[in-house]
Amino acid sequence: MKYVFIEYEVESLICTIRLNRPDVLNSFHGPMAAELQDALDRTANDPHIRVVLLTANGRGFCAGQDLAEAIDPNGPDIKTIVETTYNPIIQRIRNLAKPVVCAVNGVAAGAGANIAFACDITLASTQAKFIQSFTHIGLIPDSGGTWFLPRLIGLQRATALAMLGDKLPAEEAKNLGLIWDTAEPEELLDKAQKLCVRLSELPMVGLGLTKKAFLLGQEQSLDQQLQTEALLQAQAARSNDHKEGVQAFLEKRTPKFTGN
Repeated sequence: MKYVFIEYEVESLICTIRLNRPDVLNSFHGPMAAELQDALDRTANDPHIRVVLLTANGRGFCAGQDLAEAIDPNGPDIKTIVETTYNPIIQRIRNLAKPVVCAVNGVAAGAGANIAFACDITLASTQAKFIQSFTHIGLIPDSGGTWFLPRLIGLQRATALAMLGDKLPAEEAKNLGLIWDTAEPEELLDKAQKLCVRLSELPMVGLGLTKKAFLLGQEQSLDQQLQTEALLQAQAARSNDHKEGVQAFLEKRTPKFTGN
């Protein structure tokens, strides 16, 4: 697929995906959603990619849904948009057996905010703001918002954000536990890239299984999760990276993980 509404770049085991509709604050329409879904599939199938960095061009990260598409009488209805645009993106991010780092460079509203919260490690510019803007047009949070928000910050805070639709500054989002860290605008991308490099040097099988374990743990009982940990631990122990990690520990040297 030829990309028009996103940019896709692979360098040194890191794939950088940039949302690229800056004139509309990178709001989603069908074609951009299709491109992002395709890009995430490519990263999943490319053994030369170990980490994905999701960010955006322009002054905003993502303003959510392009309302011009949503109100077009000849376009898809809202249910179809959610099912074909946002649900597949969230599912791909969460099921990708590789870390997804998000660098939020500006406003993240509606689905844009919830896509950022769905990523594994999210950084945001100190000037960024997160907004559950659905309430302002009589809708409910989608893109996993009703799933992620209560789990990340508790039901009361999640409900207040969803119902009131207030702007949440990046530093407050960090303090609440919605994102991992913040950075000054001119330092954001550099900080995110350094984080991606660090992740790319770690044992990829173990990282992918850690991600899977956390996801399963959201729905399972403690006894079920303990059994899951045993199964996934056995799988991790069969990896070459585990063998290298043990050998490096015994030899008192820095491990060189190959990602398998």
